[in-house]
Amino acid sequence: MSAEDRNIKRMAQATNMRDRSKWRKLNGKEFNIYTPIALVIIAIIWTVAADAVNQPFLFPSLKSIATAFVQAITDLYVLRNIGITMRRVLTGAFYAFIIGLPIGMIMGYSKTMLKALAPFINSIRQVPIMAWVPLSIIWFGLGDGPTIFMIAFSGIFTIILNTISGIQDISKDFYNAARSMGANTLDIFKDIVLPGSLPGVITGVRLAIGMGWMSVI
Repeated sequence: MSAEDRNIKRMAQATNMRDRSKWRKLNGKEFNIYTPIALVIIAIIWTVAADAVNQPFLFPSLKSIATAFVQAITDLYVLRNIGITMRRVLTGAFYAFIIGLPIGMIMGYSKTMLKALAPFINSIRQVPIMAWVPLSIIWFGLGDGPTIFMIAFSGIFTIILNTISGIQDISKDFYNAARSMGANTLDIFKDIVLPGSLPGVITGVRLAIGMGWMSVI
C-alpha cells in the first residue's frame, strides 16, 4: 500500500469516527432524554390548561400559536421588520466589538491601564440601560440611532470584560518563552495575546448579540 493510499485510509477512518461520535451524541449515553420528555409534559399541561381556561385571548392554545407563527413567518411585513431588527442588532454588536475589543485588549495586557480604566468602566457599567434612553434620543434623534446606541452600549462592557478575562487566562509561560527568544511587544501581542484571547472574545461577542436582542426598543 502506497503512502497516498494510507493517507486516504486514515482520512476515511477519521471521518467514520467523527460520524460515530455525532451519532453517539444523538442516540447514546450523551443524549439527554429528559429534554424531550420535559417538552412533552409542558405541551400536555399547556393544552389542558388552555382548554380549562377557554379564553384564547388570555391563554391561547398551542395550535393557535403554531398557526399564528406560520402566518407570521410567511408575512412579508413581519419578515421585513425582522430584517430591520436583525440589522440593528448586528450593527450595534459590530460597534460594541470595534470599541470594546481594543479597550479590553489594552486593559487585559497592561495592569497599569487596567487600574486606570477599571473605575470608569465599572462606574458607567452600573448605570441601568434604560436610563440612557432619554440621552440617546437627544444625541441621535429618532430612528435607528438611539436603538443602535442602546444595543452597542449594552454589549460593549460584556466584550471588554470577556476580552480581559481571555487575556488573563493566558499562561505566563507563553510570555516568558517568547521573551526568551527575543520577541518584542508587538510580536507578543500578535502571536500570543490575540490568539490566546479568542475564546474570551468570541464569548463576549456571543453574549453581546444576546444582550442586544434584549435592548431592542
